[in-house]
Amino acid sequence: MQDEFYLKRCIELAQKAIGKTYPNPLVGSVIVHNGEIIGEGYHHKAGENHAEINAINSVKDKSLIPESTIYVSLEPCAHFGKTPPCALKIKELGFKKVVIGAMDSHDKVNGKGKKIIQDAGIEAISGVLEKECIELNKRFFTYHEKKRPYIILKWAESGDGFLDKDFKPTSISNSLANQFVHQLRANEHAILVGTQTALNDNPSLTVRNVEGINPVRILIDFELKVPQDFNIYNKEAKTLVFNSVKDEIQDNINFIKINKDNFLSNVMDALYKEQIQSVIIEGGKFTLQQFIDADLWDGAIIIKNENLKLENGTKAPEFPFTPKKTEIFRDNILEFYQSTTL
Repeated sequence: MQDEFYLKRCIELAQKAIGKTYPNPLVGSVIVHNGEIIGEGYHHKAGENHAEINAINSVKDKSLIPESTIYVSLEPCAHFGKTPPCALKIKELGFKKVVIGAMDSHDKVNGKGKKIIQDAGIEAISGVLEKECIELNKRFFTYHEKKRPYIILKWAESGDGFLDKDFKPTSISNSLANQFVHQLRANEHAILVGTQTALNDNPSLTVRNVEGINPVRILIDFELKVPQDFNIYNKEAKTLVFNSVKDEIQDNINFIKINKDNFLSNVMDALYKEQIQSVIIEGGKFTLQQFIDADLWDGAIIIKNENLKLENGTKAPEFPFTPKKTEIFRDNILEFYQSTTL
């Protein structure tokens, strides 16, 4: 039970950096001596210290370390990247014990970190709160195991199942739900729309109403119909434009030429190469339906305004699934779905 208590704290710490560590995972670490936390830390952003190092650096009396247990939500790394391997640091300092939440499926780690620690004669156990630790890094694990980003479908629909009125942009969600959407954008790595949504709504796809980093914008526009003076082409965020015309980089805009045939698979491959770990599919209906029909999604969020009747316009996607949970945001209902496909 004590191990679970400290691992929960590791998860809490790791969550402070949601949206800021891409392409790295979220990791928290706690150091305990005789039942007392003497150090803690988390990974803030890629290129900076890992969680274990921040936790070690926060310990005032380093002489206690050989009698201490270090808890970490993800297996300590075993490779030299922008920072040296944490497993070697743990070995060098001679911790008494190491407790790991989830093992790291990244091919550069994958059991190697735990082995370094055990080979040094340090007790190491893993799989404590494993489910919660995997959930914390669902984006990271999906990216490395499925070779594609974690995919979240998202749309807002009226009580009678429309996305707009008379095919013109229509406000459906309230200010509270909008704030939630902007937090979602700040948390996820990227956001994707198709040609029609970009033309109809002229969205910026940036983070407003909350603090956070703008996601990478992804536009699927085969014929390059969206004019370059539209908001999606502004300088506010890195933007990937999938098209069938050209490969070209202009400042923050990266045009990526792909084949129309089997394009979803081509987009997933390209996003994997770009190290995009999660993407919100914001629309429109055609784009969303293609992901649904291909069973290419991990989570979905539908905002429903039951009191709003639009009568005519773009019908919401066909999505015959049951929500895992619902939340009330004043007069909006938010439905959260989880894919059961392994």
